[in-house]
Amino acid sequence: MTNVDFTISRLGVPQINTPLRALLARKCWPVHFVSDQEQVPFDPNIKTLREVFQKGGEILSVERAGPREKIYFDPQKTKAGIVTCGGLCPGINDVIREIVMQLYYRYGTMEIYGFRYGYEGLIETYGHEVKTLTPDTVAHIHRMGGSILSSSRGQQDSSSMVNYLKKLGVNMLFVIGGDGTLRGALDIAEHAEKVKYELSVIGIPKTVDNDILHIDRSFGFETAFSEATKSIISAHAEAKGVKNGVGLVKLMGRSSGFIACFAALAMNDVNFVIIPEVPVELEGKKGFLEVLKKRLEAKKHAVIVVAEGSMQDVIAGEDLGKDASGNIRFKDAGIFLRNRINAYFKNQNMEVNIKYIDPSYIIRSIEASPLDNVYCLRLAQNAVHAAMSGRTKMVVGLRHGHFVHLPMALLAQGRRQVDADGELWQSVLSATGQPAIFE
Repeated sequence: MTNVDFTISRLGVPQINTPLRALLARKCWPVHFVSDQEQVPFDPNIKTLREVFQKGGEILSVERAGPREKIYFDPQKTKAGIVTCGGLCPGINDVIREIVMQLYYRYGTMEIYGFRYGYEGLIETYGHEVKTLTPDTVAHIHRMGGSILSSSRGQQDSSSMVNYLKKLGVNMLFVIGGDGTLRGALDIAEHAEKVKYELSVIGIPKTVDNDILHIDRSFGFETAFSEATKSIISAHAEAKGVKNGVGLVKLMGRSSGFIACFAALAMNDVNFVIIPEVPVELEGKKGFLEVLKKRLEAKKHAVIVVAEGSMQDVIAGEDLGKDASGNIRFKDAGIFLRNRINAYFKNQNMEVNIKYIDPSYIIRSIEASPLDNVYCLRLAQNAVHAAMSGRTKMVVGLRHGHFVHLPMALLAQGRRQVDADGELWQSVLSATGQPAIFE
């Protein structure tokens, strides 16, 4: 990371006094503004910092998020837009609501548009209704799952999107989505820059899988793995309710097994966790199926959690192609593992009773937990502060416990994964007692 540029793009020099000072002063609250010089170390490890100091190097740091004393946009002359893209995730409505509340009540921006069906909503020819968002229209949406703006997958022409935003007079666009969505947002910002249209594009990273790079966690993740524990409780009860019972739970996690890991640790009744980051051999004396057999012989039941993107290299079948966003369509790891377990024990002439549970759509479409409620609210507040200050091509996120600004391009470079040699996976191995590898 030594060559990474953490500089945040800006539309110009902020010269307008923020309305927050007068607003907060009237309420007798202490007014705290964040200086542009306030930075957070990208890597706070003391050993790393000492090495940098000893070599006379410069510490890598990122901007701290928060309200600035001077802002770039005149709030009363500004129009804002919000768009949500990709799959559903708990907390989307929470983010939408707080963006509207912060813009309307704290800055005095009254014209706020909600674009429907993802980036399609930014293409005029699709004809999707543009919603006018006010405090009244969003007052209770945080109690609902999903997105009141709906969503879609796939990229659209950045030129057409910028032209529509320009026609509507939108000066700041808040984009809620994952790495693919952020790449699209970066295209929008760069095209606006190319045609010299002043547009602040701010990303709020969204992925239920918690696989966004360089941030502590994505919103909705805590809700997701908490809800997943209910399926594990049921799987455990079903497994113990019959002879040689196997409770098999498939959880979300295309390329990253964070939900599977955290759910298994939170509800410590799981005996095996299978994630995309750790290869699994099914056959052989030390293979998964043989280890499962020994577990059933000893305890008469077992609980297995498998992340949806696991074992893609061993699942037979045709390539399923890609979805509209360019993501590879994965083969069903849960159904595959269920069938292989049944076939194996049939050949062994050993009775096995599998109870298969897939709560994926239930998990991602519920309302956010109280902890995620708070996280979404603070992300949204900091996103509005960043936009008002004229920043663009950036995202807000939590890093090492601090809300910070990160370049959009940095988060769009890939996905975060569970480190097979890291502390989290070691905790899973310790909690489940499963072998480090199945071979």
